Amino acid sequence: MTSLLVQFRRLHGAMAPVVLAPLLLTVSSGMAYRLLKDWAGLSRDQVHWLMALHEGEWLGPHAEPFYVLFNGLGLAWMLVTGATLLGQRWRRRPGKASLEP
Repeated sequence: MTSLLVQFRRLHGAMAPVVLAPLLLTVSSGMAYRLLKDWAGLSRDQVHWLMALHEGEWLGPHAEPFYVLFNGLGLAWMLVTGATLLGQRWRRRPGKASLEP
């Protein structure tokens, strides 16, 4: 089990830089779209460009579904591996050094 957790940690760390930019783009454009529409009173047409960023429309009709798929799979992977690593850390005995990476 320990070697599996070590592999999860390595893969989690390797995938983080790959999924960071697309997830940040998706989160920030989605939040900006909703807040500008609801709080700033902008129309749907005025903020549609944010939804185009959010959904990956800028990649074209053939690549858009892959952007959504890989973004979702990347997020799911980071959540599962991150939760696994966090659970492993919480299960450690209290006497063990908590300064380990």
